[in-house]
Amino acid sequence: MIIDCQSHLFFPEVLDMMRKRTSDPLVYDKDGTTYLKMGDWLRKVPPFYLDVDAKLAAMDANGINITMLSTNDPGPEWFGKDGAAVARLIHDSLAGVIAKHPTRFRGLCVLPMQDEKAASEELDRCVNKLGFKGILLYTNLADQWCDEPQFRWLFARAEELGVPILLHPAKPMTTEQTKGYELTSTLGNMFENTIAMARIIASGLLDKHPKLKLVCPHLGGTLPYICGRMDHQITVLKRSTQTLQRKPSEYLRSIYMDIVSPLPEAMSFALDFSSEDRLLFSSDHPWVEPKAILDPLRSLKLPAATEAKILGGNARTLFGL
Repeated sequence: MIIDCQSHLFFPEVLDMMRKRTSDPLVYDKDGTTYLKMGDWLRKVPPFYLDVDAKLAAMDANGINITMLSTNDPGPEWFGKDGAAVARLIHDSLAGVIAKHPTRFRGLCVLPMQDEKAASEELDRCVNKLGFKGILLYTNLADQWCDEPQFRWLFARAEELGVPILLHPAKPMTTEQTKGYELTSTLGNMFENTIAMARIIASGLLDKHPKLKLVCPHLGGTLPYICGRMDHQITVLKRSTQTLQRKPSEYLRSIYMDIVSPLPEAMSFALDFSSEDRLLFSSDHPWVEPKAILDPLRSLKLPAATEAKILGGNARTLFGL
């Protein structure tokens, strides 16, 4: 069985809502092309990004049985006082897609984190009424890192509910530094993963919530490659505001990482660094075709049992499928 743990869909109802907005984030159409605008970050939204049948076709072509489906940013946190209504619109749209294809899709929710009460209520609705299987948590929430004190209730609640939190890069905090040569997605998104995960480790949240199920995408950004320095800075030089129970690298080895990085050498390093029990297949479709991730993984010629865990076995356990 193959389970795709990171796959996204824009919903027509949500784009229509953003077309009516007069301030960012907003959507507009020009010369037959749909654009999503967030400040000076402008992205095209082709019809393919809204096409459920195209997603199912990509799944079928690559032998993917189940997809953990979520919206794409902007999340509800960017919509101010309208955030709760935006979250409900997103989740009702997502639930409608799942209801039409109940054997193929499972849902991940995004929450209006600027309003703790509304976010908590929407989380309970998504998990207990809509049957969603996890939380997609953006690395920054409208320019505030996801580990900041006002958001920490979510880690406790996710641990209590037993639902995974999947980190995902949002509009990068480093956009200004990475937008040259259109490197925002190449570098900015990976730095988002790196910084957010490092902050979660350094904050002590994983000591406070040892049963939390946490996923970092894209092979952990750059953190697995530089966490030896983090170990030294925190455990030897004592440059930390927290007293951690373990080395940072040990926390990183204990979480899950998805393998969205189409380079076999990177996947191989992640497997050596972490373990076959902590890697998850994801495609990041529609931006990445599943084949671009599956082919590098299969080129490693891993033992069949190891490959089966990465492709679906670990996800079945993580999400309780």
